[in-house]
Amino acid sequence: MINLECLKVRYDRNSPVLTIDSLRINRHERVAIIGPSGAGKSTLLRSIKGYVRPDEGKVEVLGVNLRSAKRHEWRRVNRKIGLIYQQFHLVPRLTVLRNVLCGRLGYANPLRSLLGIFSDEDVNIALSAIREVGLEDILHQRADTLSGGEQQRVAVARMLAQQPSIILADEPVSSLDPVRAENILELITRVHAHHDTALIMSLHQPELAKQFAQRIIGLRNGRVIFDGACDELDNSKLQEI
Repeated sequence: MINLECLKVRYDRNSPVLTIDSLRINRHERVAIIGPSGAGKSTLLRSIKGYVRPDEGKVEVLGVNLRSAKRHEWRRVNRKIGLIYQQFHLVPRLTVLRNVLCGRLGYANPLRSLLGIFSDEDVNIALSAIREVGLEDILHQRADTLSGGEQQRVAVARMLAQQPSIILADEPVSSLDPVRAENILELITRVHAHHDTALIMSLHQPELAKQFAQRIIGLRNGRVIFDGACDELDNSKLQEI
């Protein structure tokens, strides 16, 4: 499903911010990426999403090498990759339903979606996603009136509306308190278990990674220094990350 080989990403002429010799993530896997700030966690997710073009190597996602993909191939793959952001990225003045419908933009008619007109199928898919995250009682409420936890649930529903094959979560709970953080991670992992997806989430907290992931990838200085099951990440290995 995701296959990276000889990958190097630079943002300028300095040393690469991400160097990965080989990394493969299969369907159904639940993976946490951990490491200090600047380790390359977000860059790795953005490379998988296709937002960052590597200088060298291969980023193969859903059978397409994003480094050499044509625009229509990139668009086809991109709409099957749902991304949950740290800062939610909702449109504050729009309702819960309208924000979730944004997840259908990759499928909708461009002109109709620009006018805010979506098909009955798109609306039904959005409503189903809203029910799955438990926000059906506030679907007509503006996003800027919601709590942080509710806003992140809207972001999860928007991602679900894409009907993704891959779920990426970039520090999805860093702006939430510990209780809401666990609730959101429980929701994300429940969604992953219910749908036919791979889940890759970057997390600052190793204890949350061990609690909610099946496999942990540890990055430091843009390189993978640990890749294994949660129970293999002992204190000595954790100190190296």
